[in-house]
Amino acid sequence: MDFGTIAFAIVTLIIGIIVGFLVKNSIDKKQMNDANANAEVIVDDAIRQAQTLKREALFEAKEENLRYRNEVEEELKERRSEITRSENRLIQKEASLDQKSATLDQRELNIEAKEETYLQKQAELVEKEKDIDTLIEQQQSELEKVAAMSRDEAQNLILAQTEQELEQDIAIRVRDAEQQIKDESTRTAKEIILQAIQRTSTDIVADNSVSVVHLPNDDMKGRIIGREGRNIKSFESLTGIDLIIDDTPDTVLLSGFDPIRREIAKIALEKLIQDGRIHPGRIEEMVERARKEVDERIREVGEEATFELGLHQVHPDLIKIIGRLAYRTSYGQNVLNHSVEVAKLTGYLAGELGEDVQLAKRAGLFHDIGKALDQEVEGTHVEIGVEIAKRYKEPEVVINSIASHHGDTPPTSNIAVLVAVADALSASRPGARSESLENYVRRLEQLEEIANAYQGVDHSYAIQAGRELRVIVKPNEVNDAQSAKLAYDIKSQVESEMTYPGNVKVTVIREMRAIEVAK
Repeated sequence: MDFGTIAFAIVTLIIGIIVGFLVKNSIDKKQMNDANANAEVIVDDAIRQAQTLKREALFEAKEENLRYRNEVEEELKERRSEITRSENRLIQKEASLDQKSATLDQRELNIEAKEETYLQKQAELVEKEKDIDTLIEQQQSELEKVAAMSRDEAQNLILAQTEQELEQDIAIRVRDAEQQIKDESTRTAKEIILQAIQRTSTDIVADNSVSVVHLPNDDMKGRIIGREGRNIKSFESLTGIDLIIDDTPDTVLLSGFDPIRREIAKIALEKLIQDGRIHPGRIEEMVERARKEVDERIREVGEEATFELGLHQVHPDLIKIIGRLAYRTSYGQNVLNHSVEVAKLTGYLAGELGEDVQLAKRAGLFHDIGKALDQEVEGTHVEIGVEIAKRYKEPEVVINSIASHHGDTPPTSNIAVLVAVADALSASRPGARSESLENYVRRLEQLEEIANAYQGVDHSYAIQAGRELRVIVKPNEVNDAQSAKLAYDIKSQVESEMTYPGNVKVTVIREMRAIEVAK
C-alpha cells in the first residue's frame, strides 16, 4: 500500500470523527431542550398545587379559628351566668344572715327581760322559803307536843318503817329479776340443748354382766362339760369367765364382770359349738382365735368412733383404748356409746358458742377413756384418763376436760364446762342408765329431809323421779318474798350436798285460805 492511500484513509477517518462529534452535539442539545421544557412544566404544576394547598390550609385555619372563637365565647357566657348566679346566692345569704341577726337581737332582748323576771321570782321564792321554814319549825314543835315524841325518835321510827317497806320491795324485785333471768336463760339453754340432743342419734342400750349362748340341742351341754368336767374347767381357766349350765333348755350362760373376757368366751364357745370338736386343745385354740378377733374388733370399733366424729391424728394406741370402751358399761349404759354421744353434744354446743368444734369433740370422746383400763390399773377413771391423755400428749383442754367433768378439778376452759354439761345430759337421758331401787328411794327421802328442815315448811314432796321438789309452806309464817328466798336456799343445799343426774326443780307453794261456815 502506498503513502497516498494511507493518507487518504487517515483524512477520511478524521473527517468521520469530526462529523460524528458534530452529530452527537446536535442530539444532546435537542435532548437538553426537551428536558428543560419538561422541567418547566413540572415546576409550573408544582407551583399551582402549592398555591392550591396553601389556599386550602388558609381556609381550614380560618374555620378552626372561627370554631375555637365560638367555643371560647360560649364558655365565657356560661362563666358569666355562673358568676351571676353566685352573686345572687350571696345576696340571698346576706339577706338571710341579716334577718337571723335581727332575730337573735330580738331573742337576746327577750332573754334579758326573762332574766330580770327570774331574778325577781327567785327573790320572792327565797322570802317564801324563809316563811316556810318558820312554819315547819312551828309545826314540828306542835307535833312534838302532841305526839310526846322528839324529832329524832320520830325520824328513827319513819326510817325503820321505810327500811322494812324497802326490804320487802327489794325482795320482790330480786325475786322478779331472778325469775326473769331464769326464764330467759332456761329458754335459751333449752333451745341450744334440744337442738344438740335432736342432732344426736345414739341408741340407748342397757348392758349387764351375763351373756347368753344358744345351743343346737341339750346334748351339747354334756360335750361342753366333758369327761369329769375337764372341758368346762379348761374353758373357765383360759377365759376367766364362769360357764353356767342349768336346766334352761338349749341355753348356757357366761358370767363375768370383765366384758372383754366375756365377749372372748362367747365367741370361742360359739366357734366350738359350730365346729363340734370340743376338747382342751381345741378350746385353747378357739380361745386364742377369739382373742385375736376381739382385738381386731376393738381396733375397728375405735376407728369407726373416731371416723364418725371426724377426728384425725389420733394415736393408734388411743384408738384401741377407745374401742375397749365398747365392752365397758356404767350403770348399764355402754361407755363407748355414751362417749360418742357426749362428743356429739359437746361439738354441737361448742358450735353454738363459737368454740373449737373439733377440739370439743375430742375432749368429749376422751372424757371417760380411763374406764377402759380401770379394771387393770389402780386409781379412779378420772386419774387414769388424765394419765393416758398426758402420756399421748393430748391438748391441755382435753386433759382438763377429763379431770374436771366430775368436779374433781376446776374447769379452765369453756369446752371443759361443755363436756361436763354434755356428760350430765347423756347420763340423765331417760332410760340411759339403770339405778337401784334403794338409791332411788334414798335420793327422794334426802330431798324431802332437806326441805322439811327449814322453818315454816309444812310438808314437801319429791316427784317426777326426784327431778322436782314441791315444798308447801305455812302461809302465816312465810310471806311471798321469803318463799323466793326459801326456794333459793333449798336449791343451794341440794346442789352442795347431793349427787343426782340431770336437774332438780324446787317449787315453793304458799296458799292462804280463809274459810267461814254460815249456820
